[in-house]
Amino acid sequence: MEKRAGSGAGRRTRREGVLLRVRVILDAFEHLVGGLGTALLAFVALLWIVLVGLACAVGIGFLLAPGLPRVVRSVADRERSRLSRSGPEIIKLGPAPSGGLRAALADSVVRRELRWLLIHGTLGLFLGLAGVTAALNSVQDLTYPLWWRILPRDDAAPTFVFWTVQDSADAWGVALVGVFLAVIFLTLGPGMARLQALPGQRLLVPPADIDLSLRIAQLTATRAAALDAHATELRRIERSLHDGAQNRLVAVTVLLGASRRALARDPSSAEAILDRAQYAAEQALAELRAVVRGILPPVLADRGLAGALDGLAAASVVPCKVDVDVPGRCAVSVEATAYFVTSEALTNIVKHSRARNATVVARREGDRLLLRIEDDGVGGADVRDGTGLTGIRSRISAHDGRLTVTSPPGGPTTIQVELPCGS
Repeated sequence: MEKRAGSGAGRRTRREGVLLRVRVILDAFEHLVGGLGTALLAFVALLWIVLVGLACAVGIGFLLAPGLPRVVRSVADRERSRLSRSGPEIIKLGPAPSGGLRAALADSVVRRELRWLLIHGTLGLFLGLAGVTAALNSVQDLTYPLWWRILPRDDAAPTFVFWTVQDSADAWGVALVGVFLAVIFLTLGPGMARLQALPGQRLLVPPADIDLSLRIAQLTATRAAALDAHATELRRIERSLHDGAQNRLVAVTVLLGASRRALARDPSSAEAILDRAQYAAEQALAELRAVVRGILPPVLADRGLAGALDGLAAASVVPCKVDVDVPGRCAVSVEATAYFVTSEALTNIVKHSRARNATVVARREGDRLLLRIEDDGVGGADVRDGTGLTGIRSRISAHDGRLTVTSPPGGPTTIQVELPCGS
């Protein structure tokens, strides 16, 4: 029996390892496609700079030169947004410096952006094209034996194949080329994606001399988000009390008055009225307890974060696996935020994802609490759609945390949360 249990655990571990590898490959392909888009923009911007420089020889380029810093900043901000979606946030720096081309070139940020533009518009474009081409052609060539017969006889062979396909043996030779391309992408794809993103991660981050002012602006926005989240929570509590417990208590008062009159007129009916009043009072008490749990769940104090997340998973309609490794206790507000984020995410999974399974993973690394909620649903979640993710982002921003949502159409959906929790 122990041997059978051990083999089952080994199979689960191998399956999880395979799924993790598949996810890494899919993420690499997604990042290469996104990087290819910004690399094309960078390449076009480089061509525009060259054309404006050539036009300066006849005087026309001097009219267009002042707009070059805005073009460079616009393309660089696209890359900042792309990198922020899959890693640490890179703060945008606002409009490009005004005052002409010479003043812009005197700005260290603009010079760094020009260096990034040159690297990403050449090396980044090559890596994106090579990675995407290898992935797509591997799929095409691997499936070629299944559909090559429907092609016209004089149709050219697939890319990277130098022979003419005339029979099944030739088609299976194409499939072997697909295997070779797939191995190349599986081996080099993640590294190519990291190399493509590296110049942006190094050159597009704010320099130290302006990081303080940006940090002040970021904290101002964080404070505004905290105030908004606080106001939203107060409105929720007020609405819950007004629409629920208050109405129940009014009903109790009315029923008690009716029972008093019944005692004087028809004592036999008073007992039924008192039963209704007791039921209304119990309902009011239950709703008050729900409001209290919504303010600060007692389960966090009683069972800690791990027990609270286990309770949410057990109550979820979608089967949910919980993996918590958080030694010690975080701040009460941080644990409450992690609890509410998980609760809202699981609610969204039940309502929108059509998922069959979900996973909640919580880890503490240094002074950060890392939370990941995944599901195998249909994907397509967007923070801008207001499907509960907006409220999650407000709560996290109030703690100066970070939220990353990865939800391609067709799934899976992954919500990654990073919260500071002290040392």
